[in-house]
Amino acid sequence: MTTTPKILDGIAIAGQIKAEVASEVQALKASGITPGLVVILVGEVPASQIYVRSKVKTCGELGIYSEMLTPPESITTEEMLKLVTELNERPDIDGILIQLPLPKHVDTKRLLEAVAPDKDVDGFHPVNVGRLQSGQPGLAPCTPAGIMEVLRRSGLPVAGQNAVVIGRSDIVGKPAAMMLLNASATVTVCHSKTEDLPSFTREADLLVAAIGRPGYVTADMVKPGATLIDVGINRLTDAAEVERLFPRDADRAATFAKRGSVVVGDIEPAAFAVSGAYTPVPGGVGALTIAMLMQNTVTAAKLRRGLPVETK
Repeated sequence: MTTTPKILDGIAIAGQIKAEVASEVQALKASGITPGLVVILVGEVPASQIYVRSKVKTCGELGIYSEMLTPPESITTEEMLKLVTELNERPDIDGILIQLPLPKHVDTKRLLEAVAPDKDVDGFHPVNVGRLQSGQPGLAPCTPAGIMEVLRRSGLPVAGQNAVVIGRSDIVGKPAAMMLLNASATVTVCHSKTEDLPSFTREADLLVAAIGRPGYVTADMVKPGATLIDVGINRLTDAAEVERLFPRDADRAATFAKRGSVVVGDIEPAAFAVSGAYTPVPGGVGALTIAMLMQNTVTAAKLRRGLPVETK
C-alpha cells in the first residue's frame, strides 16, 4: 500500500516562527529593548533590492527596528570596512547583514569577518562557525537553521537517521551537515566530485539537496519513504526543460506561458512521489530564510545583553 507523501509547508512554518518572534520582540520592548537590524545593499541589483525590501518590511511587521543602507557600487573595500566598524559600535544595532553578492572589486571575505560576531545575523563569521561546530549558543546561518525548524516542527526524526547533504557551500551545505550532526544524525556530505552519487542518496533517510542544479536528484536516486529537503531555487527559461521536469503539469505550463519562466528545485518533481515527506519549491525552505533572520536578530539582542536564549 502506498502512502501520500507529506508536504512540508515552509510558508506555514515561517508564519509560526514570525508570530513567536513578534511575541519575543514585544516582551523585549516591555523591558526597554528594541532589537535593531541594518541591511547593507551595495549598488543596483534588482533581485537583491526586492529581497532586502522584503527583509525590511518583515522587520516592521514584527516590531524590529531596521535600516537599509545603500552605498553606491563604486564604494571601496576600505569605505565599507569603515561603515561596518561604525555599525559595530552602535549600541542600538543588534544585527548587521551585508547583502551578497558584492561588486567584484570589494573584498567580501574581509567585510564578512569585520562584522562583530555578536551582530553577525547571517552566521558567516568564523567565530560563529566555530560556535556551531562546538555546539555552543550563537548565530547560525539562516537557511540551514530553517531546515532544522522544518524537521523539528513537522515532527520528523533526525537522531539516528542516515542523512545525506548534497552540496558543501559555507552558506548551506557545511552548516546544514553540522546541524544535522549536532542533532545526532549520521551525516554524509556529497558534492560535484563525489563518485557514484546515487549509491549514497539511495541510502538516505533524510536527503538535503543544495547543489544549485535544476532537477539534479532524480526519482531513481531516492530511497522510498525518505524525507527530501530541497534547498534549490532554479529559474527555468527553456520550454523543453520545463516539459521534461513538469510533464502534463497544466499549472506550470500556464505559468511558463505567462512569465517565460518557472522555478524548480534541485530535486526533480517526480522524486517527491517516492518520498515520505518533502519541501516543495517554491513554498518550502526558501520561505524560512527571512523568518530565521528575524529570529537571529532577536537572539543577537538577547545574547548581547546576557539574556537567556531558548535552545531548540
